[in-house]
Parts: sequence; C-alpha cells; structure tokens
Amino acid sequence: MAEIVLAMGSSHSPILNSPPEDAHLHAETDKGLVPTWQRKLVDRSGNEVSYEELLALAPPGLEAECADEMIARRVQQCLDNIDRLSATLSEATPDVVIVVGDDQHEQFFEDNMPSISIYWGDTILNNVLDLPEDAPEFWKRARSMYHETDGPREYPVASELGRHLIEHLVTEEFDISHSTRLPRERGEGHAFAFVHKRLICDNVVPIVPIALNTYFPPNQPLPKRCYALGCAVRDAVESWPENARVAVIASGGLSHFTIDEELDRGILEACRAHDAATLTNVPLNKLRSGNSEIRNWIVVAGAATGLTTEWQDYVPYYRSEAGTGVGAAFAVWS
Repeated sequence: MAEIVLAMGSSHSPILNSPPEDAHLHAETDKGLVPTWQRKLVDRSGNEVSYEELLALAPPGLEAECADEMIARRVQQCLDNIDRLSATLSEATPDVVIVVGDDQHEQFFEDNMPSISIYWGDTILNNVLDLPEDAPEFWKRARSMYHETDGPREYPVASELGRHLIEHLVTEEFDISHSTRLPRERGEGHAFAFVHKRLICDNVVPIVPIALNTYFPPNQPLPKRCYALGCAVRDAVESWPENARVAVIASGGLSHFTIDEELDRGILEACRAHDAATLTNVPLNKLRSGNSEIRNWIVVAGAATGLTTEWQDYVPYYRSEAGTGVGAAFAVWS
C-alpha cells in the first residue's frame, strides 16, 4: 500500500530568484513603471486598488521593512529555507511527488479553464525561458528559476498514480478534468517548474501535477472543497496498491502582491494545528489576486492530516512602502 510520508509547502514567487538589489525593480513593477504586465493589486480586504491607494492605506513603519539590509537578510532567509526543503525532500527519498499548484494562463485559458485538473502523461515538458528580447534583465533573472537553460527537458510523471487519483476522486464526486499531454507548447506551469528546478533538483523523481484554478473567476474551488480534495487525495494514495512512498507539495502563496501578515500567520498556525475549521472558512475576499494560491496549501493541509508539523518559517518580504511583496512561507509535515 502507498502512503504519504512527507508534505511540504513553499512559496514560489519570481522574486525568490532575484538578488537583493533587484527588489526595488520589482517594486517599480508594482507601481506600474515596468512594462511586464498590469499587476493586479488588492488591499487587505480584497478590494482592487491602485498603488497610490494602497500606499495611502499602508500601516506605518514599512520604510524600515524595505531597507537594503532588511531585504538582503530576508532574501538569504528565503534561500536557506528553499535549500532546507530541497534537502528534506531528498532525504525522504519519495517514489512519487504530488505537486499542487496553480495555473496562470500557462496551460489554461478562456477557451478551457478547469477548476481542478490532473495531468497524467508519461512525461511533462519543462521548456526554456520564452520572454521578449526587450524584457528587463531583472525580470529575466527572476523568471529563469522556472526554466531549463540548455534546451527543453522531459521530466517523468507517475502516470499510473495520476490515473488512480482521477478514478478515485471521481468516485468521491469530484469533477476532475484531466490531460495526458500539455495543450500548449509553453511547457509545464511555473508552480510545477519551481518544484523541479528548486526543490527536486538533481534527485529526479516522478511527479503528479494537480492544477487548481486559483486566480480566475468564476470557478475557483472553495476553501472547503480544497481541504476535502486534500483529504480525498490522501485516501486515494492509501488505496493505491503499489508499495510507494509519496510526498505532497503545495507550490505558491502565501499573500501577495500585498502582504497580509495576519492572514498568513493564521493560515500557517491552522496548518500546524490541523485546524480544518479555519482552513475551510477562509473568507473568499481574502483569496483574491496572488493570495488565491493559499488554496494550494489548503489542499496539502488536508492531505497531511496524518502527519505532524515538523517545521515552518515565515518571511514577510516587503519591497515597497505600500506593503507590496510576498508573504514567503515554508513548511514541512512528516
């Protein structure tokens, strides 16, 4: 019988691949001064706001949080945490890694936007970085952590477990979309590529990608559904007849692009305490924009109910006086 022996959570923000001196350039993106995309900022109640409006709402003291020495310290703390997660994953020697992540118009677009989708092809493609030549150098550095540098690479997928998960979840009345090939040439999404490039690294192990539509209305899974999905994934793994050690990883989160420390610390405490009531009742207005990736953690918290929290760390990585940045979170259940 298979069993989940390890669960982990990690933020995957592009800024985690950026040197400290690039933080102010990411802040300029928040302000709309860098032509990458139109970043959607929300306040801590989930209302869409401009940067100027967010600045007016910001709590006092954030200037100190954005000082060069503070940013450098937090960058190093995040890098150390990623290395710790990678080492923990390697030491656990799982046979399969289930990755729960989000898709941001990488595989799913308006022509087909599943709420929950499982990929179970034999392999999954990680492609080279594809950005316009005139993209800012800091943005190329930030995005490079998701991509191959020497050409496209196919990573193994635990397709038999993927199919088993789909079949089990359908019997549990989950409407699961599925795919055995990537519908776009772009390759695997950033949430899954982060796990390959920063956590699995050279210790290649087959994965099963579970993609959630966390960002785009109107069919995002509710927190209650996310937690139930995690519990059902655990049951599915335990019903798989193979003798396999399985790890489950939440890729993404916590709050961004506006940091909400109260929300983040509450989510982490609920994960630590297996507090299903809190996790299943996170207000939907708190799960807008980047905060929506918290759904990935809620799924993994459900899957980790048989495990004990071994370690957590939280890094409120502010990059502007308006409070923009990422609530970088890292956790291990074993």
